[in-house]
Amino acid sequence: MILAGDIGGTKAYLGIFDEINNRLEKTCEARFESRDYSDFDSVLEEFLNGRLEKPEIACLGVAGPIEGGNCELTNLGWKIESARLKEYFDKVFLINDLAAMACAVPFLGEEDVAVLQAGLPCIEGRVAVLAAGTGLGQAFLFPTADQKYYVVDSEGGHSDFSPRNKLEAELLVFLEKKFSRVSVERVISGPGLIHIFEFFKEKYSFNELDGWKEGLRKEELASEIIRRGQNRESEACEKTLQLFVELYGALAGNLALQFLSNGGVFLGGGIAPRILPLLKEGSFMESFLSKGRFENRMKEVPVKVILDDKSALHGAAQYALGQRFIKH
Repeated sequence: MILAGDIGGTKAYLGIFDEINNRLEKTCEARFESRDYSDFDSVLEEFLNGRLEKPEIACLGVAGPIEGGNCELTNLGWKIESARLKEYFDKVFLINDLAAMACAVPFLGEEDVAVLQAGLPCIEGRVAVLAAGTGLGQAFLFPTADQKYYVVDSEGGHSDFSPRNKLEAELLVFLEKKFSRVSVERVISGPGLIHIFEFFKEKYSFNELDGWKEGLRKEELASEIIRRGQNRESEACEKTLQLFVELYGALAGNLALQFLSNGGVFLGGGIAPRILPLLKEGSFMESFLSKGRFENRMKEVPVKVILDDKSALHGAAQYALGQRFIKH
C-alpha cells in the first residue's frame, strides 16, 4: 500500500493506493484545507485515524524546495521532515509537488487534458509542466533510453519577472514599490492576479464599487476576479485576465525553448482549467508562439491543460511505485 500526497499552500490531498499486478488502484482519498491545520502531522493523523491497515510507503509532493529530506512550504508555515514521516512508514519519498504532477503526465488520458495546440506528437520528447495556483511551479521530464524518465524539479517560479513591452514594464515598476524584488510568481499565480488587478485599478483610475472585495481572503479575491472578468462584470478584471493570459503564454513558450520541450508543455494548477475559454481564445498561444526566428519551431510543440485536479496525487503514487521514474 502506498500513501500519496499533494501538499500545497491552499489544499492538501491524501490518498491510499494498492499495487495490483504492477498497477495502482486508489482505495480512498481526502481533501484538507491547509489553512485549517497548524502542521502536516495533524492532517496525517486525522487521515490515518481508525485505519486498520497502514501504508508501508509514502510519497508526498510538497510545494517548496526540498533540502536534506526536509521541506518548508513556500506559501505555508508547515515544515515536513522525512525523518518524522519514517515514524509512520517503512519507506518515504519527499518530492516537489510539480515533480509529482509531472510524474502523472505519461499516464494522462485524452479526457484528462484540453489541447491548446496539437503540435507534432513526440512520445520520447522532453516535457515541461507549469502550474499557476497559490504559487507558480515548474518541473520537467527527461526521457531515458529504456522508456523511463528523470524527473527534474525547479524553483523557476522565483526567477525574475522580465517585461516584454511598455505595459509590462509599468507593471514591474508598480510591483517594485511593493517588493524589493519582483519574481515571475508575483504576476503569474493567484496572488499575481490580485497584483495585476491593483495595477490596472491605479493605472486607469477605474471608478468601480469596491464593496465586493470586502472580507475576501486572497484565494477568494483571485477567484472573484476570474469570475467577474470572464462574465464581463468589471473592466479592471477583464484587463487583468487578458494580461495574465498573455504573460502565462509567454512564460510557457520560454520553458519550451529553454528545455526543448518537444514532448509538450502542460499547464497544471487550479487557475488554467478555470480560464480555459480564455486560454483558447488566442492571446495565450500568440504569446507562446511569439519567439521571433523560432516561431515555426514553437508550432511543433504540443500545448495542453491538465484538467485532472488530482494529477499530482496520482503522480506521487506512480513515483513511489517506481516503474517509470528513476529515483534521485
